Amino acid sequence: MPKAIMFVQSSPSSPDREDDYNDWYSNTHLADVLQIPGITAARRFKASAVAPPAADGHQYCAVYEVEADDLSTIMDELGTRFADGRMKMSDAMEMDPPPSFVIYELMD
Repeated sequence: MPKAIMFVQSSPSSPDREDDYNDWYSNTHLADVLQIPGITAARRFKASAVAPPAADGHQYCAVYEVEADDLSTIMDELGTRFADGRMKMSDAMEMDPPPSFVIYELMD
């Protein structure tokens, strides 16, 4: 079974919504994503002042550990759960630019 990580970068919609964004992400969204078969763990990080992103870059990232026979099923299931309402976005998350998603496969 392939091992991978899903690396997601995002930001709050505005500085005054940062607490709402972090509350939703940590207390609702992570739990929703962890319900997807194949996603086994999740951790969040905030950009450090030591090496910050560009001024227009995302300030936060989430790293999800993935174990699935077919990694494409992870993105398919995310889309399905957003479409059928099992997962909801928060208006506290910036959508312009939208979050970025990359799945990295473990190298042997």
